Amino acid sequence: MSDTKTAPVGDSRNEGNASSEWPLWEVFVRPRAGLDHKHCGSLHAADAAMAVQLAREVYTRRQEGTSVWVVQSSHIHASDPGDKAMLFDPMEDKVYRHPTFYVLPDAVDHM
Repeated sequence: MSDTKTAPVGDSRNEGNASSEWPLWEVFVRPRAGLDHKHCGSLHAADAAMAVQLAREVYTRRQEGTSVWVVQSSHIHASDPGDKAMLFDPMEDKVYRHPTFYVLPDAVDHM
């Protein structure tokens, strides 16, 4: 058995040493069946199983969730806010995508 000990994650002795830090995971919780998962925070964990366990303990302590998703942050790819015009503005000139030209029957009053 080795006498070498490593400092736990979050210990000041590990600051600045990225190789010793666990990966960052994003946590999504579904509050009730039928609702969407909502991003509720991030945490560091060694693997996916540990991330799910820690997410359950940290974000659903009061049993407010029915499902937990964890995604390693390095696997998330997002658009650049500077590309907003290129990605989203072309949709505004397509008026046929908006339901303003349709008359809904009275039976469909929830739309």
